[in-house]
Amino acid sequence: MHFSIPETESRNGDSGGSAYVAYNIHVNGVLHCRVRYSQLLGLHEQLRKEYGANVLPAFPPKKLFSLTPAEVEQRREQLEKYMQAVRQDPLLGSSETFNSFLRRAQQETQQVPTEEVSLEVLLSNGQKVLVSVLTSDQTEDVLEAVAAKLDLPDDLIGYFSLFLVRDKEDGAFSFVRKLQEFELPYVSVTSLRSQEYKIVLRKSLVLLLLSTPWPHSYWDSAYDDDVMENRVGLNLLYAQTVSDIERGWILVTKEQHRQLKSLQEKVSKKEFLRLAQTLRHYGYLRFDACVADFPEKDCPVVVSAGNSELSLQLRLPGQQLREGSFRVTRMRCWRVTSSVPLPSGGTNSPGRGRGEVRLELAFEYLMSKDRLQWVTITSPQAIMMSICLQSMVDELMVKKSGGSIRKMLRRRVGGTLRRSDSQQAVKSPPLLESPDASRESMVKLSSKLSAVSLRGIGSPSTDASASDVHGNFAFEGIGDEDL
Repeated sequence: MHFSIPETESRNGDSGGSAYVAYNIHVNGVLHCRVRYSQLLGLHEQLRKEYGANVLPAFPPKKLFSLTPAEVEQRREQLEKYMQAVRQDPLLGSSETFNSFLRRAQQETQQVPTEEVSLEVLLSNGQKVLVSVLTSDQTEDVLEAVAAKLDLPDDLIGYFSLFLVRDKEDGAFSFVRKLQEFELPYVSVTSLRSQEYKIVLRKSLVLLLLSTPWPHSYWDSAYDDDVMENRVGLNLLYAQTVSDIERGWILVTKEQHRQLKSLQEKVSKKEFLRLAQTLRHYGYLRFDACVADFPEKDCPVVVSAGNSELSLQLRLPGQQLREGSFRVTRMRCWRVTSSVPLPSGGTNSPGRGRGEVRLELAFEYLMSKDRLQWVTITSPQAIMMSICLQSMVDELMVKKSGGSIRKMLRRRVGGTLRRSDSQQAVKSPPLLESPDASRESMVKLSSKLSAVSLRGIGSPSTDASASDVHGNFAFEGIGDEDL
């Protein structure tokens, strides 16, 4: 999840107090909370007390005098890097101190009092589940309330997640993000002030129960077997699969559609799911239509993520549908960058005049032996695509190390996994070295949510720094005969 502080605001103090600078913290481009420097300093001091100064990233120092506009911008950049570094750290980013700070700040920013409310959560088939929660309940609390309402057993809760989605004109929905442990679902959805945004329960892409900000993936459909043994779990998977097929997210031939229809009429849900598991794009996450530079520049595509690959569907002249698949194991590295239009006059005044952010996901792909090529996808959902890539890599590394996500799910202590379990499952790989000295060094796989760079369109330098690049420890060198 990407933290950014793209702007500052000058605000008046309470009861006529002196003005102060407020920092707007955004999560994936959406305002999460508004905080003062003193509040962030308080968070830093609390983390220092709990974990020691040597664990924490550098924090911008206090100033004796009022800051100049240039100094305000410098501090904004330093605080943005600080928040990103804390979030990326497996110890600090999963700490209750850090997450509760963000939850309180979100509630205070949106001025939502703590009270009992009814929250509507949708199932994949459109069925509504109304749960009674507190406005201050965090994501796991709301997920457990939904599970209790549905009578889903505790040991299956981790197979499902809550997603923030946005309705589309065609009746489908667009994924905004998976709701995280540092936010309050009720506040997150109501603060957007639009009926288009809703919360949906779906099979989890990343398992929620690990006590780390980098949960392990649930892309392998083999884990569906655990869920299908329970009546409620079976019904949830069945409803999601039927819905995905109807939306065209799962690719079905005419003969397969006939077989599925027959199983539906017989209410043979397990058999229906067994057949669905063999279909192309079963268990994939489908993104909105976007643009890629492959196979040609400005090519309209639809991206789906799943089964250790990114799938790009494109319609060629004559309306012929083609699909290109990019395996995660052939991606040497990837990065997310964002471009922001410079304000009129061509000067980038601090915190002012920024236009709509344009996000790009670029990955370096092994097209053939000894030939790497960058492929770029331009999409507002680029950050979520990057998270999917990382989670698929995580799953591959768990399997490669002999670990089991299923065993980790069941090894719960008081509803949460022991930290040692999650840390032992995936060992942080060494720093990946680039064979080309002119390229950026690759960062460790463990820093999976590195900073998204912000640059002005037309600025002289457009190269991503080393911290913008995700090295892929699951990258495999292959020969022409394997392509």
